[in-house]
Amino acid sequence: MINEQISDKTDTLDSIRDIKIIQKKRGYRFSVDALLLFSFVSISRCIEVADFGAGSGIISILLAKRYPEAKVYAIELQEGLSELAMRNVGLNGLENRVEVVMEDIKKLKEVFKEKCFDLIVSNPPFRRARTGLLSPEEEKAIARHEIKVTIDDILKISGLLLKDKGRFDLIYHPARLIELFIKMKNHHLEPKRLRFIHSREGVEAKMALIEGVKRGREGLKVEKPLYIYDRNGNYTEEMNEIYGLNKKNKK
Repeated sequence: MINEQISDKTDTLDSIRDIKIIQKKRGYRFSVDALLLFSFVSISRCIEVADFGAGSGIISILLAKRYPEAKVYAIELQEGLSELAMRNVGLNGLENRVEVVMEDIKKLKEVFKEKCFDLIVSNPPFRRARTGLLSPEEEKAIARHEIKVTIDDILKISGLLLKDKGRFDLIYHPARLIELFIKMKNHHLEPKRLRFIHSREGVEAKMALIEGVKRGREGLKVEKPLYIYDRNGNYTEEMNEIYGLNKKNKK
């Protein structure tokens, strides 16, 4: 029962699209970035999937729902978030298809065989360790700053574990795109798709969605911008679709 898994003092229960997610009131909570990354994934079919830095498990669960043939591995370093992800997997009845692996991303070559994944997704920490304001809460700090894992760590292991022509999708900060593309190429991940995310029209991009293909051909497609809010401050039609709100309104 859901009520048996929720603590009124420390937890919240959120419904997103067609899933339910338990989160801690304090600590790291997923943001719109997770839904934007999930919506960006375009692979037609996949059997083996990894979610690097899975947090509460939201992207892993959504991908398992979208790809019913897939086995999804939710990789999370932090014990508290790993336990939370396991609760959410059970809450959504996906114990047989989503496996939570509490492990350091840098050590995954000891856990999985090379070239085993069709798709790897990641919502990585995008701030360098000594830049910006560091959250006093450890979960948030590790999720947002390169304290335990760097983008190079993620790209290196992704280059090893992805099958040739496998997809690597992530959301990242525009200010570090040049660095990102160079490092992707160093690990045989060819940047193929790029989409900028803007709060609204007329302002600079706040984030970017990127897809690389393992040993893919050169050639980058820049897709149309994604706007979160319209001129009235409401979600755009596309954002309503990403949140699954349009489907609810049609019922």
